[in-house]
Amino acid sequence: MSYRLYIPGPLTISDSIVQAMGKPMIGHRSGDFVKLYNDMQPRLQSMFYTQDPVYLGTSSAWGVMEGALRNVCQKGVLNCMNGAFSDKWNDVAKRCGKYAEALKFEWGQPVDPDAVRKALATGKFDCITFIHSETSTGTLSPIADIMAVVREFPEVISIADTVSSFSTIPIKKDELGIDIFLTGSQKALALPPGLAIFAVSERARERAKQASDRGYYFDLIEFHDNHVKGMTPSTPCISLFYGLQQRLIEVEAEGLDNRYARHIRLNERMRAWGLAKGFSLLPEVKFGTRGLNCFKNDRNADLERLNKTLKSRHQLVIDGGYGKLKGKTFRISNMGDESDATIATLIAALDDSFAEQGM
Repeated sequence: MSYRLYIPGPLTISDSIVQAMGKPMIGHRSGDFVKLYNDMQPRLQSMFYTQDPVYLGTSSAWGVMEGALRNVCQKGVLNCMNGAFSDKWNDVAKRCGKYAEALKFEWGQPVDPDAVRKALATGKFDCITFIHSETSTGTLSPIADIMAVVREFPEVISIADTVSSFSTIPIKKDELGIDIFLTGSQKALALPPGLAIFAVSERARERAKQASDRGYYFDLIEFHDNHVKGMTPSTPCISLFYGLQQRLIEVEAEGLDNRYARHIRLNERMRAWGLAKGFSLLPEVKFGTRGLNCFKNDRNADLERLNKTLKSRHQLVIDGGYGKLKGKTFRISNMGDESDATIATLIAALDDSFAEQGM
């Protein structure tokens, strides 16, 4: 039995992506691969709002999140933490042997730019990590305000995770001054997991050249040297590249502004449903992310039972809370290929399944 996924990723994959990924295999050092790679570059740069190269790595986004630290952190890293995934970045940094400090906020609270300024002013850090959209809590931090602060400290390299916000709202890399801007394939791009997509500034590459222990697989210099030849450092998942190419063609056909408007419209519709049902958002409404909604389980619904009903009756599934919020929140995605029609179907299924619990 297959289910339509309304969890915050991976998402249901469209037939057009499946078909594209089934194209005949090619060699990753062939002219055909170079053509495929180079065809995607201007489209990716447009989505990243950047003139910098956009690299493609066969891994989850976590591969690049760890690799970025190995490349650019020499003195110390400030990890902004406000949810499960941003909290994990601090652990990863320490496991890489880096000096790392945690700038902690309550789960569901955004990163505070003033707190960032105070921490960076200590002079202990030469890089900073933060997650724009903390997927575990549905919280969107004010990226423009954060980056305005970071730009006050020229020695600090910024590493921003946009995994669950990329392509739901505009994030203008060059205008904001983000050094390493990364995302993954399995959320709003609605591709299978396993592809990290990241744009890197020349400033970050120059810092990387000074690192003697940056490794190989995520070495930014290796990525760049191969990028200029239309290639990747190591053998990539070429089928995912075909899927990405098809997605970029579809995004271009829809238009970025239309894509953003669709995500916001569907997000608002789901948000309105939840609020009317008696649930509140975990973050303040103004800090709610746009690819999903994270609702507090204010009415003490049996979320495990809810999902069983959704699966058996309606062949769909939502998320019943992540980490320490399991059972206390539930998350509903509106990312990727969702439409007014699919969201209407979801809402009807939710109403039916909640009714079974007398709600």
